[in-house]
Amino acid sequence: MSSDMSGSAVELEAEGGQVRASTLELFFDLVFVFTITQLTHVFTHHPGWREVGEVALMFAIIWWMYSGYVFLTNEVAPNSSSRRTFLLVGMFGFFVIAIAIPDAFHGTGLVFGIGYIVVSAVHTLMFAKAGGAGASSAMLRLGPLNTLSAGLVLAGGIAHGSARSILWGLAIVVQIITPYLHRIEGFTVRPSHFCERHGLVVIIALGESVVAIGANLGGQDLTVGLIASVALGLTLGYVLWWAYFGFDDERGEQALAAIPAALRPRPAVLAYGYSLFVVLLGIILTAAGIAMTIAHGNRPASTAAALALSGGVALFLLGQCTFRLVLGLPRPWWRLIAAVCVFATTPVGIVWVAWGQLVVLIVVAYGFVIADDVISIRTGEDSSYVIPEASPAGRLLVRRRRRS
Repeated sequence: MSSDMSGSAVELEAEGGQVRASTLELFFDLVFVFTITQLTHVFTHHPGWREVGEVALMFAIIWWMYSGYVFLTNEVAPNSSSRRTFLLVGMFGFFVIAIAIPDAFHGTGLVFGIGYIVVSAVHTLMFAKAGGAGASSAMLRLGPLNTLSAGLVLAGGIAHGSARSILWGLAIVVQIITPYLHRIEGFTVRPSHFCERHGLVVIIALGESVVAIGANLGGQDLTVGLIASVALGLTLGYVLWWAYFGFDDERGEQALAAIPAALRPRPAVLAYGYSLFVVLLGIILTAAGIAMTIAHGNRPASTAAALALSGGVALFLLGQCTFRLVLGLPRPWWRLIAAVCVFATTPVGIVWVAWGQLVVLIVVAYGFVIADDVISIRTGEDSSYVIPEASPAGRLLVRRRRRS
């Protein structure tokens, strides 16, 4: 790390924020594991277009405030008892939301709404009480809109039938337009912490694909075919991990750090808020698709399972495309082409066998990822995964070896 970056990190940390994720935040993220699991199960147990819409709607509502908590802890370090207590109350609110997810469009909508009110209130109070002058000023502008959105979620939980979907949809509209109705400058975005937290969320979501594999093995004979399907499911999870963490995770942090501090909030929201929503929704559907594919075994996949599997990976790559566009990263169009080709593998599982679709999907997706990496390496780009010396620890080791 250069002396300029080190000095900048120390300066930002001295302002009261964080440059790396804390263990309490990792504890906080464990609740999000449960949220992802619940959303995956909603679709896996009742696959259909309606369920896709419900999962997307609930996840959009939850993700807006979860991402808001990343902004919060980026600004307000949980380094006192009162702050940690506030975060624990926020965790409780997210856990209540997660518990209510399976039946949120029927009997537990009010519980979902109450949990969301708690989460939103804690977020606003912590910013108002402990945020810096710029963040407090920004929250005076954005707080009322977050409160309006939370009120719509609660109202939707009280309502029944289509009125619930409409009110929750309006809440999402408010969330989407909020950064454009008022200036969001004033929040301090510390790239090292901000990008690390969002990267951890991607890892957590990918972990759900592993959970989905294990959860569907109960009561099944561990045959060679089943073990092979498990291996394919894990391989696809690895492909998605590599697609994001091979280069884009580090690229994103570097691109965000290169933007003047006063101008970072908007691209941070667009890249890590909006774009990662698509990425994570793709992971949720992919996890459900893997679970249903393993359940089908050596038989053709259902249309829902095939669409969830290929469509989920396509959404993941589409989200990466917009992520790259927002931050000016190389070849966003390459991920778009990959998304189209990946989605085209859907019929394989329907007309052939479920595991066959998984094989073809891995070959196509990984082929595009590897080709993109080869171009990156040939143009002189590096990554701590591709070239270990590119990491701070690696560079330190190289310098020590040269001195010796």
